[in-house]
Amino acid sequence: MSTRPDAPDDANELVETVWPSSATRDERGEIVLGGITASALREEFGTPLWVVDEDAIRARARQALAAFNSAAGRHGVDARVYYAGKALLTAEVVRWVTQEGLAVDVCTGGELALALAAGAEPARLGFHGNNKSAYELEAAVAAGVGSIVIDSPIEIERLAAIAERLGINQAVLIRVNSGVHAETHDFLATAHEDQKFGFTLADAPAAVARIRELSSLTFIGLHCHIGSQIFGTAGFEESAARLIELHAELAEAAPVPVLNLGGGFGIAYTASDQPTPIEELAAGIADAVARECEVRGIAMPNLAFEPGRTIVGRAGVTLYEVGTTKTVNLEDGATRLYVSVDGGMSDNARPALYGAQYSARLASRISDADPALVRVVGKHCESGDIVVDAEYLPGDVAPGDLLAVPATGAYCFSLASNYNFVPRPPMVALRGGEARVIVRGETINDLLSRDAGLTESPMEGIA
Repeated sequence: MSTRPDAPDDANELVETVWPSSATRDERGEIVLGGITASALREEFGTPLWVVDEDAIRARARQALAAFNSAAGRHGVDARVYYAGKALLTAEVVRWVTQEGLAVDVCTGGELALALAAGAEPARLGFHGNNKSAYELEAAVAAGVGSIVIDSPIEIERLAAIAERLGINQAVLIRVNSGVHAETHDFLATAHEDQKFGFTLADAPAAVARIRELSSLTFIGLHCHIGSQIFGTAGFEESAARLIELHAELAEAAPVPVLNLGGGFGIAYTASDQPTPIEELAAGIADAVARECEVRGIAMPNLAFEPGRTIVGRAGVTLYEVGTTKTVNLEDGATRLYVSVDGGMSDNARPALYGAQYSARLASRISDADPALVRVVGKHCESGDIVVDAEYLPGDVAPGDLLAVPATGAYCFSLASNYNFVPRPPMVALRGGEARVIVRGETINDLLSRDAGLTESPMEGIA
């Protein structure tokens, strides 16, 4: 994981780029989110608790839409911004982003069902994934999903047969591996050749030719995604250059109106992260596409993007209660304070999966104690159950303290599990100084009720 960070001047500071814009400390030093104190949230909803700022998500959706519309508009083309539902998908989140003008991208039948149930317009849904079943494809076509991203030769035939049987002409893109490696964890990089997604640049023309032979499918464009948590535009620009070369070849036979360049735009998880402003990303990518089209003397296609993490990540904070603390001596003579909380890898799997880095702050108070190097860990029976690998907190952090981990709006709820038979926590949304549950938390009785081997009623008193 990370090297040891430098000790901060103030272990109570809320770094502006990491926390929601509504996050402050009150006169008692307690963290306030969306006008509500952390302790009030704990009292009403318990811990662990996922907290999301509705206003922050809405504002970020508007900002992203404006940035990409402006960048594309300068070149006389349109942009469509899909919210990547895998980052955080609940009925309320779907409503917020669609009300702010975003389309929605889904990648399973479950995500599709939720988006439709939440009222998303089918024509403004995109559906991708490497192993969409016949059932999922039929549900998407029957619902009138605007576009489906084809990921393999088998899927071409599978989808064409379904669309023909339903009497529907389905718009499709194909996913292409541009060969550009994002500067990120290997499991997050999704455009190199040796991985499960999409067609290679060499294989794409044959796939498009086959789609164009089928009367039930209409090929509308190329799709590419180079990875996640990416800073800067260089990778996107190189990927765009390679895709435009292919686009130009395909456009010789018939129009190719859309180029979807995916997402993966990074956010700040710690003070050392410096994400690229969304306006700079949008302008850099659109300008790169325009340059490549101009060189080849072809018309620029309409653009599509799929930001997810950058819409919701910074808007989320997870609250935990400290259970135990323990000092451990390190090899270099230093010490590390282990701070155990009442959640862990069941509500945030990213550190265990990817070595993802987070930060943390005492939420129920401030302290003048000297900063201590800490590792925030969860309650699960895994040594890799780490919430925050290396952080400085006031050295008097103690059992009963409330701890807040920022930038948890993306991929925490989505990747949550019941490991060690731990119920998943609730999620609350903040707006206008009020908090409301948008995903109910589970109880142990909920988990027991799913076990078909239990014939008696769940145990009393352990909800």
